[in-house]
Amino acid sequence: MSDRHPSSQSLFDSDGAIYMASRRDPAGCRVGLFGVPYDGTTSFRPGTRFGPAAIREVSQGLETYCPQLDRDLEDLAFADLGAVAIPYGAPEPVVASVTAATEAVLALGLKPLMLGGEHSISSGAVAAVARQNPELVLVQLDAHADLRHAWLGARHSHACAMRRCLEVLPSQRLLQVAIRSGTREEFRELRQSGRLVAIDAVTSALVPLRGQPLYLTVDLDWFDPAVLPGTGTPEPGGFLWRDFAALVEELRHHRLVGADVVELAPQLDPSAVSSVLAAKVVRSLLLLLGD
Repeated sequence: MSDRHPSSQSLFDSDGAIYMASRRDPAGCRVGLFGVPYDGTTSFRPGTRFGPAAIREVSQGLETYCPQLDRDLEDLAFADLGAVAIPYGAPEPVVASVTAATEAVLALGLKPLMLGGEHSISSGAVAAVARQNPELVLVQLDAHADLRHAWLGARHSHACAMRRCLEVLPSQRLLQVAIRSGTREEFRELRQSGRLVAIDAVTSALVPLRGQPLYLTVDLDWFDPAVLPGTGTPEPGGFLWRDFAALVEELRHHRLVGADVVELAPQLDPSAVSSVLAAKVVRSLLLLLGD
């Protein structure tokens, strides 16, 4: 990374693979990509700490051009800043490190795109983006509600990701798209709050939000395990690429100011198809953020 940004250098480790068509130097860029290789609170099968590296590695097998958006990553100046230098162990210091890293990306004038890692890290990024955008609306793609107050004694478990995000979201505006797993209490809250959005109602829910700042968090277990088995907590009854593409079509009309892609556990899918799908999600989000 360039010496012109010494304040951000200590936050990131730039060794290893780099996402296709990206650069290390953030000067003149519009989007800042970074990874958080953490899975300290995974509740079923670990391995999401390998997700960011896998996404970068398989990205080289994709085209830089996206036919749906008719845009090419070669025309977008974006930086892959590397991995956040995180402490291993308890999630609270990790979340704090993610907040500091996201603030550094924003201070460079870049829109942040974070690669996980598990979902517990999202509240750190949302907190930083929401400070700059108090009216921020959070949109969640996920199989699970993630609204527990604590799980196995941890408040920052990935099972509590949206509960923690709500605590740092001044607008309290959260759309939880087609959630299909959770406790009775979580679903009672989802329905009573009006935050639960059916898959066939996503566009109508998003249209009134055009022009407002959006942050999209993509837990990859939102996809059906038939197309993305490489995740720690797979849930049958999920969605296909065409469902994500329909959301992307609507997001073309929105002001996306930040995003994350989390919960890829690449070692659980020896075919690497899960990693390729994740890398393609990242390509779409890079192009939307760079618009």
